Amino acid sequence: MYFCPVINRFKLHIANKFENFNDQRLLLAFSGGLDSRVLLELLCQAQIKFSVAHCNFDLRADASEADAHFCAQIAEQHQLPFFSKKFDTKSFAETQQISTQMAARELRYTWFDELKKQEGFTHILTAHHLDDQLETFMINVGRGTGLKGLRGIGTDKILRPLLNFFKDEIEQYAQAHSIEWREDASNAQDTYLRNHLRHHAIPQWKAAQEKLLQQVAQTFDHLSLAQEALSVVVDTFKEKHFIQQEDTISIRLDAFLELNPRAYYLHALFETYGFSHVADLESLLVAQSGKQLVSSSHRLIRNRAVLLLSPLKSEPQVDEFSWTPTQDLTDPIKLILADKPLNTANTAVLDKNSLKYPLLLRKFREGDYFFPVGMKGKKKLSKFFKDQKYSTLDKENQWILCSEDQIVWVVGQRVDARFAANSETLNPLIIRFH
Repeated sequence: MYFCPVINRFKLHIANKFENFNDQRLLLAFSGGLDSRVLLELLCQAQIKFSVAHCNFDLRADASEADAHFCAQIAEQHQLPFFSKKFDTKSFAETQQISTQMAARELRYTWFDELKKQEGFTHILTAHHLDDQLETFMINVGRGTGLKGLRGIGTDKILRPLLNFFKDEIEQYAQAHSIEWREDASNAQDTYLRNHLRHHAIPQWKAAQEKLLQQVAQTFDHLSLAQEALSVVVDTFKEKHFIQQEDTISIRLDAFLELNPRAYYLHALFETYGFSHVADLESLLVAQSGKQLVSSSHRLIRNRAVLLLSPLKSEPQVDEFSWTPTQDLTDPIKLILADKPLNTANTAVLDKNSLKYPLLLRKFREGDYFFPVGMKGKKKLSKFFKDQKYSTLDKENQWILCSEDQIVWVVGQRVDARFAANSETLNPLIIRFH
């Protein structure tokens, strides 16, 4: 153990690890248990301003209510702004078909994000300590994690000021200062893997290796430094090769040749987008054009000599709707009725008399064909797309203007000769695509 007083180490850790800590608007996730109870006292002693948030997951009947009451009392004693919310965790878990533990986590952090937006908090504080970090490390090793997972508990908008303290230190500090806390009976059970590691594997490891946690702390420091160094390479690669084009990122395939070892960097580059299976990523690099991978949030598509990375649409997309061209159209596509024609692909000059109203705007369908102006005969739209070097995303985003079941205009590309205005057209319909 360290001989420096806990409060001094706490202040020093904050000064070294968290920039402008005292200038932030902080929200402490407060369960009333030992760890968060001690963190609350240390923050008060360090004269740091913060608010308190308690989640009542309603999983232990009267005990859950007693926890919430205890947390409210502690916040009132210290004159701290207090937020509390009760959740129907079991119903949420059943609806989402996830474990109760995962449901509680999702509910907790969703609510914290809501509080941050509503109240202007900049960071959430949690009371994770070194023992927690070791448990997370062991769990992640069992899942086949990468370097990021080996670091244990990460740091982002959630700050963890107790990560340089051991569980024993925290408990000794609480006892020495007569700090009361609430004990969750479920922590004594071995139902969850984390509890099993906490009660059995880690105590045996500690008994077999003197100063285990001090050495583990050093290992985490080394892993963090290695992660920072590798992140520089990854960030530099992204700045150079991840080319943003509206909502799609384009990456040239030949850029990956400079990465070694490529497997590691593929994981580091695409993990944040939900792609963690390196073998799939490597297969995509040599796949045929049009092949794609889909994660929970993104799509990654091989398109000739590039990869196209785009977010999945969160809302249902309109793929077909009617339009009578008596006024401009603004959504979901912008079409403007013009007085004068422009000799560009973005302008369609049409023969009004050949059209059947209302017109139909839709997306591509298999078997589509049209008679492109400037060409003889008809052409399949799929072949037209191929000749124009369309990507999969381009095909999906392309709007087609139709008169009944016949294509009038591949919007922004080519008019169908059957509907194009000619020398005999007296009053053409002019539509400009923006």
